[in-house]
Amino acid sequence: MAADRTLVLNRRARFNFDILETLEVGIALLGTEVKSIREGKANLQEAYGDVREGEVYLVGAHISPYDQGNRFNHEPLRDRKLLLHGREIRRLSGKVAEKGLTLVPMRFYLKGRRIKLELGLGKGKKLHDKREDIRKRDQEREVARELQREEK
Repeated sequence: MAADRTLVLNRRARFNFDILETLEVGIALLGTEVKSIREGKANLQEAYGDVREGEVYLVGAHISPYDQGNRFNHEPLRDRKLLLHGREIRRLSGKVAEKGLTLVPMRFYLKGRRIKLELGLGKGKKLHDKREDIRKRDQEREVARELQREEK
């Protein structure tokens, strides 16, 4: 089976949030939205998941209008319904309400012919946690450089 092909990635998600778990969810899209996402013209930076009336919506995701679209082109910032089972929705809504967790969209990817969304359940990081991550990344980069110098 072929690997999933990532179409759009939210690179800031793991920097701004500690991701506790991830879910694969379907998303209700219009035809022009599908074509735009396949071209990689979407942005998940400011997006989040919202549980309302027993359903989950993707809020704040920007999917650019399709270039060859006509007057039936989609609204770029509309809320999009996420497709989950009822028990998953109840479990997520409980965690989001009680523990102060957030539903963070991680990436759009292709699975077969369908576009899926990887949704993470995350807890926001504090500024000192972000600085610590940057410090660790810099140290790992330095170690890698030293190892390369020794090999030469």
